[in-house]
Amino acid sequence: MTEEILKVEHLNKFYGKRQVLFDINFDLKKGEVLTLLGPSGSGKSTLLETLNGLEDYQGGSIYFHGKKINPTPKEWQLLRQKIGMVFQSYDLFPNLTVMENILLAPVKVQKRNEDEVKKEALDLLKRVELDQYVDAYPRELSGGQKQRIAIVRALAMHPEVMLFDEVTASLDPEMVRGVLKIIQALSDKDHMTMIIVTHEMNFAAKIADEVLFLENGKIVEDTPGEEFFANPKTDRARAFLESMDF
Repeated sequence: MTEEILKVEHLNKFYGKRQVLFDINFDLKKGEVLTLLGPSGSGKSTLLETLNGLEDYQGGSIYFHGKKINPTPKEWQLLRQKIGMVFQSYDLFPNLTVMENILLAPVKVQKRNEDEVKKEALDLLKRVELDQYVDAYPRELSGGQKQRIAIVRALAMHPEVMLFDEVTASLDPEMVRGVLKIIQALSDKDHMTMIIVTHEMNFAAKIADEVLFLENGKIVEDTPGEEFFANPKTDRARAFLESMDF
């Protein structure tokens, strides 16, 4: 039986009096790729951020390896070392070089040996074909290069789960393929456990083991990936795929 990494039960989220997530339930098993799909404003990014402690929630529970998360700042600080997240905005420190950006958290937060982390970082940079940019600053990189560095920075923390939030949304079309190729390799070669928010339907169809389709903060459909793209259960999901020219 495949090990369960994350479990979400009856999760509700409010901004003031406005509810934005309604009774969200799902689980994520080791090595599984869960894809969150749905129109803009459906709550996908908000849901992802609650799983990383960047947004609080007002009802329900999140479990990590079967243990209920106590959503305190201290516990989330520890969990973020195990639940990595990459945003569409890169969030690299502009005053630090590529290598310094990657080393910062493993060395300062995890107290790991700097030389060992540096060696690992270089191996990761070679893997994404950016090892020649170790001493470059973010301003010297393209959007696609920055996004690949952001992925390497997250992987250097040795996360058990990776969250990807529209990581290609702000990239030029020619740069999208390179970033998606890296994420595909994390699934195929590393069997990385991932939750991905994307509007790249062809990519989602290739990588998704399970699809959660959201609208207005609610799960409209929870379907295995292959089945969702071949024969969605709901008219709303079918209309969404048609609107995305899939």
